[in-house]
Amino acid sequence: MTVNQSYDALAGVLHLTGSTFDDVVKAGGPVLVDFWAPWCGPCKTLGPVLDEIAKELAGQATVGKVNVEADPDLADRFGVKTLPSLLFFKNGALAQTLVGAVPKKIIVERLTSLRD
Repeated sequence: MTVNQSYDALAGVLHLTGSTFDDVVKAGGPVLVDFWAPWCGPCKTLGPVLDEIAKELAGQATVGKVNVEADPDLADRFGVKTLPSLLFFKNGALAQTLVGAVPKKIIVERLTSLRD
């Protein structure tokens, strides 16, 4: 599967897996990855917010999601214990982490602060 094939065409959010994660995070530009689960209430609340951010920052930043039930190894790799967890990457390296259903304004500020 290529990176483009993992796009949700309507939302603009990448659905990342173990096989696509590193390519997306290292592709350049700021990347936000939401670690979530289908049973997580705050994750469901945050989902539409991340969809909006992905559309608004298209071409400036990448927004992706990792379902921890489908890819628990990725959650383990980054020590994700609480959902939702938002991990911000810059130049392929983890730069910041936010936990919980954070307001859109804060997420956008953190993501845009990582632009080169």
